Amino acid sequence: MEFVTNSEHETEELGARLGSKLGAGAVIAFTGDLGAGKTAFTRGLARGLGITDRVTSPTFTIVNEYERGRLPLFHFDMYRLTSSDELFDIGWEDYLARGGVCAVEWSENVSDALEEGSISVEIRRGVSDSQRIITIEGVSL
Repeated sequence: MEFVTNSEHETEELGARLGSKLGAGAVIAFTGDLGAGKTAFTRGLARGLGITDRVTSPTFTIVNEYERGRLPLFHFDMYRLTSSDELFDIGWEDYLARGGVCAVEWSENVSDALEEGSISVEIRRGVSDSQRIITIEGVSL
C-alpha cells in the first residue's frame, strides 16, 4: 500500500497506525535516503505501541530500547554495519526472542538476516520538502 504524507506529523501518525496493529515479534524493515523520515515514522510507531519515551535515532548506538509500552520497541540503525554478521554479533537473535517489535533502519545492509514475514516500509521524498511517499508491504492498515 502506498501513502502520501505532507508533514512530519502525518508521517508520525501513519507510524502510530501501524504500531497499534503490531504484535510481539514483528520486524519492520525500513529503507529510504538519509533524512527521509524513518525516525519520524518510528516515533509514531512507538506511540502506537503505547511508548511515551522520547524516540531518537540510534545512529551512534546502533540500537535504542524502549520498554514502557504495550510491547517493547528495539530501534536499530544499520547504516554503519557492513554485514549481517555484525548484526548477529550485537545480539540480534536475543532481541527477536524478547517478544518486542524490532524497527530496522537501513535494513538493506542486513537484508539476508531478516526473516520472512518482515514488514517493509520504504520512505521516499515527494514533490515538496515535507511530502513523503511511504510504501508499506506485509501488513494491512
